[in-house]
Amino acid sequence: MRSLLLPFTLISALVLIPTCSCAMMNNNGPNHNSSLAITTTSSLLTYHKGPLLTGPKSINVYLIWYGLFSPMQKSTITSFLASFNPISHQSPSVSTWWKATQAYKDLRGRTVSSTVRLAGQASDIKSSLGKTLKRADIAVLVRRAISSKVFGVDPNGVYLVLTSQDVTVERFCMGSCGFHDNLAVSPRVRVVYAHVGDPATQCPSLCAWPFAAPAYGPPGQPVLRAPNGIGTDGMVMNIATLLAGAATNPFKNGYFQGDPLAPLEAVTACPGVFGAGAYPGYPGKLFVSATSKASFNAYGAGGKVFLLPAIWDLVSMSCKSLT
Repeated sequence: MRSLLLPFTLISALVLIPTCSCAMMNNNGPNHNSSLAITTTSSLLTYHKGPLLTGPKSINVYLIWYGLFSPMQKSTITSFLASFNPISHQSPSVSTWWKATQAYKDLRGRTVSSTVRLAGQASDIKSSLGKTLKRADIAVLVRRAISSKVFGVDPNGVYLVLTSQDVTVERFCMGSCGFHDNLAVSPRVRVVYAHVGDPATQCPSLCAWPFAAPAYGPPGQPVLRAPNGIGTDGMVMNIATLLAGAATNPFKNGYFQGDPLAPLEAVTACPGVFGAGAYPGYPGKLFVSATSKASFNAYGAGGKVFLLPAIWDLVSMSCKSLT
């Protein structure tokens, strides 16, 4: 770890946590009529003929930790990003979830990259731009990290800014749990960046459901136990959502439906769906740890488990979940 002139600290190590023993059982949820299952608000995501983040190169994620995060938060999120490697993970896995993006192809028939990896990390623990940010400040942080050579220029990268629970970002928790966009770093090169905040204290009901009671919706549905903490698991779900959206619609002319400034994308086209039989207020059938009683649907690196949202599957033309 080394300090730079700019308020970033470069992190070189990927931290994994020890393997845990997790006996599982199915969560069948309440009895319900299958006709009530959630359907996407779109019957088709339209391809607008723009570039995607395609293989054979991996999608490289560059993390900027803005504010203070606990070691457990960092290890969980970096373990999640390590989980896209399909080697030695129990099924269903994070890499299994990502396979749904392989149906998304560009004009040349190239698919979204099958691999995602953590390529670099930097910390701004002093919150150098303050604790109340505009969305434009997220681009400033990314541009600064690139111009100072903390990170290189990577057209197949996603520069991901994560903000701690005491940092507010414009529109976060106001109908949004994060966003992705792109910016020019040279006359010929644009890069993709994204933001996800920690919702633990600001809006768990919006950005960490089903691990927090919803502010609105059907009463009486149980709140599920989070495997890694409400805020952290909320961030993981939203990072997954943004990575899928950024890969399939990186420059606002890829796969989406509706307004390009507020589009339905690969995951946001399947709101509230995490498992089979989902319907409004019920996330669907999930696994439940026999020991921790936490709900999840994907195994990951370092013995971690995660809850990941459904992806719109271009093959079956439906929301595809892991359970």
